[in-house]
Amino acid sequence: MKVKEIIDRVVSWFYLPLFKKFIPYKTFQYAACGGGNTVFDILLFATLYNFIFEKENIDLGFITISPYIAAFLIVFPVTLFTGYWLMNNVVFHGSPLKGHTKMGRYFLVVCTNIVINYAGLKFFVEQFHFYPTPSKILVTIICTLLSYVFQRYFTFRNYSR
Repeated sequence: MKVKEIIDRVVSWFYLPLFKKFIPYKTFQYAACGGGNTVFDILLFATLYNFIFEKENIDLGFITISPYIAAFLIVFPVTLFTGYWLMNNVVFHGSPLKGHTKMGRYFLVVCTNIVINYAGLKFFVEQFHFYPTPSKILVTIICTLLSYVFQRYFTFRNYSR
């Protein structure tokens, strides 16, 4: 059995008893896959920030990077790949769009999220003096809401619902 089939079966198992009466399956699938990727993103960020970088600045010789920005720079490409894979292979697997079109659109959404993540982390940590992990969670919520709108109406907009 393929990974995408296993994921779809797990999502279906939770959908049937609890959510079938309230939301369409595709919306639940999007939320479950996106939510799983978001949890993965936050756990990986917190692990890197707290245990790998130990909340210390990273001096590369020519630039010093704060530990939360370093964690973000490592986590983002990882969860970019896992998020695209989930959306393309599990949620929107029947999209008639060509792969390069979806990837290009997805990349534009990702570029927007990079700017929002970076600016949001800098803003909440440096201006409001919030802790980095809760700041990351808040920024992730903002990005998730925007991503849903972009993916639904832009990246996979030709998808027949």
